[in-house]
Amino acid sequence: MSTSPTIRESEKKKRVIVGMSGGVDSSVAAYLLQQEGWDIVGVTMKLWPQDCMSRAEDKCCGPQAIADARSVAHALGIPHYVIDEAVPFEKIVIDYFSEEYKRGRTPNPCIMCNEKLKFGNLWEKAAALGAEYIATGHYAIIDHEGEKATLRKGLDETKDQSYFLFSLRESQLKRALCPLGRLTKREIRSIARKLGLKVADKQESQEICFVPGKDYKAFLRSRGDVFQPGGFYDTEGNYLGEHDGIELFTVGQRKGLPGGSPHPLYVIAIDAEKKRVILGKEGDLLSDVFEMDRLNWLEPIPDPTQEISVRVRHGHEGSRAKILSHQDDYARVSLLEPIRSVTPGQAAVFYQGDVVLGGGWIKRREQENNNS
Repeated sequence: MSTSPTIRESEKKKRVIVGMSGGVDSSVAAYLLQQEGWDIVGVTMKLWPQDCMSRAEDKCCGPQAIADARSVAHALGIPHYVIDEAVPFEKIVIDYFSEEYKRGRTPNPCIMCNEKLKFGNLWEKAAALGAEYIATGHYAIIDHEGEKATLRKGLDETKDQSYFLFSLRESQLKRALCPLGRLTKREIRSIARKLGLKVADKQESQEICFVPGKDYKAFLRSRGDVFQPGGFYDTEGNYLGEHDGIELFTVGQRKGLPGGSPHPLYVIAIDAEKKRVILGKEGDLLSDVFEMDRLNWLEPIPDPTQEISVRVRHGHEGSRAKILSHQDDYARVSLLEPIRSVTPGQAAVFYQGDVVLGGGWIKRREQENNNS
């Protein structure tokens, strides 16, 4: 089974570092590349300080994950190394996560981890091990054609993870492999079962790897973060009550809001400077224009007449859009049909068909300009 058909045959036999998380996806990715003739070395990143490892017991970077990755590497007959990335993970990913909430934004730490660690810091380790590529178990396709690398959606759109890779630079994509992009989850588990891998039916981790359960607020408190209290206000600037911290809220939220309104209230914006949480009706969550910054383009930038698709969060199937204007590190995007909860801090990723054109980070939506 060929999973990377556009890799030149002359590239085969070169060494590839496979990021092994201890799950079924990265385990099968290592096997498939081994079958294609690559020289495979498995690497697992330890992302937690030793005194926090108990919290990561069931996570993709915890001690059980390391043990499972080592077991799979042994079964495949490939070398396996554990690399301690706890300090950079704390500084690059967790601090970013915390700071975004302080700014009234909703972060996406997985994208930051991919760009800065899995396809960033890991290159130094890969070079030391004589590797020329890094591979992961992401459900995405990276086609290598000559000197060009093209990022595409994974074939199984229910598992597609191309959204999380938009911020990789061209130089990173050229040296990256994603062998699972043309397979489904069912096919991958079937391969693992045939190989007798102990992780074949292992439950996949869906949550943020460093947040226990789904309670990011408790996690922020556990770090000693000081929340910023302030007031609730409606869209006309009327004071509605006090809140315990802007960090406790995100756009679209309904829980934890003041009562007494004749209609349901939603968080529609957060003004970090004034420590205000702006509340409105459900219809106020709809947006048809938003602004972005920190852009990364992998393909030519679409002109204002070109209709493309944009995803504004993971799991969003995509909406028809046009880029109204762009310059340097800024773009203004028009949605051809309004969508709900365009959230500052989240990534907006552009597609033409299955090709990832690029993307950036949502800065504000049109209504925020009116309500802040």
